[in-house]
Amino acid sequence: MNCPQSAALSRGMTSNRGVSRLNADNTVTQHYDSLLDMFEKAIARYPDHLAFTNLGASLSYRVLDKRSKALAAYFQNELGISAGQRIGLMLPNCLQYPIALFAIIRCGAIVVNINPLYTARELRHQLNDSGIDTLVILSNFAHTVQSVIEESPVNHLIVSELGDEHSPLRRKAIHFTLHYVKKKVPRWHFAHQPYRDCLKAGQRQHYRRPTLTLEDTVLLQYTGGTTGVAKGAMLTHGNLLANIEQIKAVYGELLVPGEEKIISALPLYHIFALMINCLLFVELGGSNLLITNPLDMDSWVKSLKNVKFTVISGVNTLYARLLNHPGFRQLDVSALKISVAGGMPVQNQVATEWQSLTGTHIVEGYGLTECSPLVAVNPLSISRHTGTIGLPIASTEIVLLGEDSLPVPIGQPGELCVRGPQVMKGYWQHSSETSSVLDNEGWLHTGDIALITEQGLLKLVDRKKDIIIVSGFNVYPSEIESVLGEHPLITEAIAVGVHSEASGEAVKVFIVRKEPSLTETQVIRYCREQLTGYKVPKFIEFRDTLPKNPLGKVLRHALTTVNLTER
Repeated sequence: MNCPQSAALSRGMTSNRGVSRLNADNTVTQHYDSLLDMFEKAIARYPDHLAFTNLGASLSYRVLDKRSKALAAYFQNELGISAGQRIGLMLPNCLQYPIALFAIIRCGAIVVNINPLYTARELRHQLNDSGIDTLVILSNFAHTVQSVIEESPVNHLIVSELGDEHSPLRRKAIHFTLHYVKKKVPRWHFAHQPYRDCLKAGQRQHYRRPTLTLEDTVLLQYTGGTTGVAKGAMLTHGNLLANIEQIKAVYGELLVPGEEKIISALPLYHIFALMINCLLFVELGGSNLLITNPLDMDSWVKSLKNVKFTVISGVNTLYARLLNHPGFRQLDVSALKISVAGGMPVQNQVATEWQSLTGTHIVEGYGLTECSPLVAVNPLSISRHTGTIGLPIASTEIVLLGEDSLPVPIGQPGELCVRGPQVMKGYWQHSSETSSVLDNEGWLHTGDIALITEQGLLKLVDRKKDIIIVSGFNVYPSEIESVLGEHPLITEAIAVGVHSEASGEAVKVFIVRKEPSLTETQVIRYCREQLTGYKVPKFIEFRDTLPKNPLGKVLRHALTTVNLTER
């Protein structure tokens, strides 16, 4: 499945054969030898600048340096963490996240991001597949960990309370509210180390700086890739640093080091926000407002009142919710320079209304976990919403291949393949899966179908696989079907994506049941016990049979329904 070698191009289409192939017209230069090197130099440049703010508490870069070094020293001296070991982060957007993130990097260990909303089944798989030694979690989600910890390789558990980085009085208030008023912390009990105790112990211990290279893996970011089995994409220091420089090549002319203020409502455990919001703006000395619960629109819109934010990132649904919130329309957004979107297509109405309200375009791009993530983005010079994913970023080659593995003609759809310094090393302990998507010439076969428009821009038109994208998150039908297949009253089930005004797509399942007594309510309840919220079906249709081909394979696309509105 090798891709043909690309000729040198100037950010455009090849003219000799008229095939769909794009190259960036510039290259990135590497300025650091590791993410640790980048972090240390950012600390040196911006020691007294504000780094992160959350729920009224803040960290300067100097304090971030002190806290992360203390936690790293604890990892090394108390837990015996060394280079290459995996440490899991099961944290929402809070001040503990960047502290723990850079503490892991400072040990030369590998960060494993974990969605805090995972069910026990999902968490069990990721803990065992990654071989995590140490897990840092928020107490709100400790009950899920308790249900699987005996079946995992985890040796050390560090538990933090949401208010751990706040003043003593504020810390007690947050603890009381979450535990006894809102009751957001279910009961749990297992041996662990409190986060604050770890910091105190680490402050008294010696930190040893590791020797790192650009080829060392620093992040296992889990994704279904082109199948429904979650796998860890091995991203190196070089991959992530290259993507930082590639993104700066796109937005650099508008960004002022040490002066930018960023809104982070998307979770940092997702590769999009980790790169665009966290790592990029740490390198630039930016100030990051972390939103812990973006579903609480009243609270987080209120938190924006005193912030002259210059950058915001989001998915279509987030921008739509902001536009529909009366408080947001009253904010002073005159400082906003860049609005970035990814994960799902931006609706034209949302883009138009956002431009009218804020005076900025939503700059839409395309990326995937396996590419750290950014691959292509619309130029900043656009005057309107294009409905495309723009052009390849610096040092990135793109080719569109047909079923015959040859480049398709311009204007025709083909599988989007990517080559560049941001492409992953491979999938953790899944060599066969790696070889199925990453060829020996470095081309990553994304499974997405795209074409090149008359304007020379990339446009996504379909998916080679049947991934459903709900509010920017990948949902894999095979995972849902596997869960439903274990229900004693279900004979067959197939999951498809249907249009949703609220989330871009929603999950619909078609079910052949063994007993007519099985109801939609029962199916939904069962799915909620097994699946993260965004994976739970919104629509259920019972059928006597499912359409199949002569070989007995269910014809998934024959079941796809359009123009449904999510309940």
